[in-house]
Amino acid sequence: MPTITWLGHAAFRFDTSAGTRVYLDPFLTGNPRCPDAERDPERADAILVTHGHGDHVGDTVTLAQRFGCPVVAQVELGAWLTSQGVADDESAHSPNKGGSLSVAGMTVTLTHAQHSSSTSDGTYAGESCGMVLAFDGGPVVYVTGDTNVFGDMSLIARIYEPDVAVLPIGDHFTMGPREAAVAAELIGAKRIIPSHYGTFPLLTGTPDTLRALLPAGVELIVPQPGETVAL
Repeated sequence: MPTITWLGHAAFRFDTSAGTRVYLDPFLTGNPRCPDAERDPERADAILVTHGHGDHVGDTVTLAQRFGCPVVAQVELGAWLTSQGVADDESAHSPNKGGSLSVAGMTVTLTHAQHSSSTSDGTYAGESCGMVLAFDGGPVVYVTGDTNVFGDMSLIARIYEPDVAVLPIGDHFTMGPREAAVAAELIGAKRIIPSHYGTFPLLTGTPDTLRALLPAGVELIVPQPGETVAL
């Protein structure tokens, strides 16, 4: 059974049923909520990056160079990562919204997200994306990425039928609990994992606030930094 481990902020590690290890938005160095034991990964079979902001790109370049693993990112961001030293592979891992590819025991599909995207040096990094992760043998996880709630989440729900949704709840830079509760309703997943909260003082949204607003029958899973839960 695949698992998910929260590494603080919006960084996650997935371990698949096939034994592969995938990092999502690996902001490890400089992340005050990342456990010390998780700051120096022992391996990575793939890295997924939702957009170009530094608290999401994080250690992507360093890890990709160390482990020689593919990096999945929207096409403009993928080109920038190549310029920073990430192996290109002729854009094989740089789709655009609506595009899918198979990597490390899952199918990854890029979706819309309502947010901005630029790199640390000011380079245009395309558009922020969400990602639908369909693990070989199940389940389907929809990581919205940094976003506000938007009506077309209902289309994402209709097409991909996610079992689990990872939603930012911190407010200020993304949606807060009020908006995240509506997003949960639109997405229809039975299990919700909050992210992008508690890292910095500006991020005031909390899981307790979200829990009180969620639709009936939706389970809120709140891992502690470094905690692993089954998907």
